[in-house]
Amino acid sequence: MPALTTTPDGFLLHGEPFRILSGALHYFRVHPDQWTDRLRKARLMGLNTVETYIPWNLHEPTPGTLALDGLLDLPRFLRLAQAEGLHVLLRPGPFICAEWDGGGLPFWLTTDPDIRLRTSDPRFTDAVDRYLDLLLPPLLPYMAASGGPVIAVQVENEYGAYGDDTAYLKHLESSLRSRGIEELLFTCDQADGDHLTKGTLPGVLATATFGSRVDHHLARLREAQPEGPLMCAEFWIGWFDHWGGPHHGRDAADAAADLDRLLSAGASVNIYMFHGGTNFGFTNGANHHHAYAPTVTSYDYDAPLTESGDPGPKYHAFREVIARHAPVPSDPAPSPAPKLRPATVQLTHKAPLLSHLGHLGPAVHAPDPLTADELGHRAGYIHYRTTVPHPGPGLLRFEGGVGDRAQVFLDGAPAGVLERERYDETLPVHVSRAGAVLDVLVENMGRVNYGPRIGVPKGLLGPVTLDGEPLRGWACHPLPLDEAPNPTTFTPTAPPAPTPTAPPTSTSAEPAFHHGTFDISTPADTFLSLPGWTKGQAWINGFHLGRYWNRGPQRTLYVPAPVLRPGTNDLVLLELHGTTTTSAHLTDKPGLGPKPS
Repeated sequence: MPALTTTPDGFLLHGEPFRILSGALHYFRVHPDQWTDRLRKARLMGLNTVETYIPWNLHEPTPGTLALDGLLDLPRFLRLAQAEGLHVLLRPGPFICAEWDGGGLPFWLTTDPDIRLRTSDPRFTDAVDRYLDLLLPPLLPYMAASGGPVIAVQVENEYGAYGDDTAYLKHLESSLRSRGIEELLFTCDQADGDHLTKGTLPGVLATATFGSRVDHHLARLREAQPEGPLMCAEFWIGWFDHWGGPHHGRDAADAAADLDRLLSAGASVNIYMFHGGTNFGFTNGANHHHAYAPTVTSYDYDAPLTESGDPGPKYHAFREVIARHAPVPSDPAPSPAPKLRPATVQLTHKAPLLSHLGHLGPAVHAPDPLTADELGHRAGYIHYRTTVPHPGPGLLRFEGGVGDRAQVFLDGAPAGVLERERYDETLPVHVSRAGAVLDVLVENMGRVNYGPRIGVPKGLLGPVTLDGEPLRGWACHPLPLDEAPNPTTFTPTAPPAPTPTAPPTSTSAEPAFHHGTFDISTPADTFLSLPGWTKGQAWINGFHLGRYWNRGPQRTLYVPAPVLRPGTNDLVLLELHGTTTTSAHLTDKPGLGPKPS
């Protein structure tokens, strides 16, 4: 019998009445050395449970392999949650959305153009079953049936917004049960439309997702499920940001009032997010409704606990609300973590990307450009090179467009940029000589995580022509950049101008790696600020902080204290365009953009 059971109007945990007071905390968006701190702060806010998705794409990076280390050490996270006295809700998907790259579906799965994702197509369900065969055995000791913290497991994720294949949902239910999951199973769906009808299963608890109009949405849930606990499995108290869009937020008092309405109705809740964390590296997803819109690096979400783990206005407001309905620890609310003193970092060495390709792996040769999927390339960049047979003005056409952003160079000189979000496919150019070298650097800005466009390819998506004539003979060079290149191969950068009245030092507009060092005595959280830089990636001590872009709204990258070390630290930037400075800054305050008034 599962530890968590249901009654006509609530939950029982080991036979005693229980209300789930949960907050979302994705272990894979938080540095592992900070898990204990974030879990303790969840308990101190009054939560008795934490919820996390499980990203299939990172846990099974290639078919038949299982990664459970570092940011992906889920067993350790579960042990720490239990040590803090917290229960856990697990959401293994297989689809998670979560504004995560590909919604958590592995890119190697979506390279089959005929596969029907999130359906009972055997090509999909067989892959899911093989994944569960890998994932579940090491997690079973952490189920409540074995004395662990996991009290419930979700089946799929907001499936009613995607499809209505009940046989698929039943297959997932059976797959979990047959592999030893005895705990309560639940589904979650948006409460509007027919989502609760299409995404639920008989005998599986239905929960709803919403952020406002509490009474209305609880009534819709009760209408769809006449008996059983009322639960909001995602109570949206903030939102995420896209590059070039606004920085989202929600008034703390407004969110707290809706939380109070939820709890006053006797409902259980999972606050989405309690602590958002960061889309480190190349892990952010994207939306594509009317146009492609990639998600920023920060997943702060305007959550009660900020991206850097500090209690914000919602933390205190929610703690007060929870105290009206359940016991809250008597410990004082946590204080913000210490921050490094502001400092400037000089980037003194440089390595141009196009002349550094030999250090980053071999190229694949093909008559026409190969997509990222054909190259087996999950994330990062792809460099393409060919030659142009004739000089003169002309029109480059990229058949099918680019996925997602392409920088074009002729004989090393920038010729233009094409972006998926603008549906760019053509670029006028002037070729100075026969045999000119055409370089195209394509950036994967994040795989779509919601809707029918999951699995859309990346890279160059078709042949390239010049005035209708196909360009042949391509060298396709995947650049995963899972690690920053070795700074010892960089050459010194010209020193800055000696007088304060001189214009800022300007570097060339070619893509290049830049390296500098800085010294600290005691590691603490900080934020990397890059005024004067345009777009690229940042690493500190080899840890991939993520993407920066002066398009905003995000202006700083969070640097977790455990990434730093006493003494000398390394900063590496890949700047894709130009920079008017050779300096970067460490600041003690985040810059995520102004919230709408």
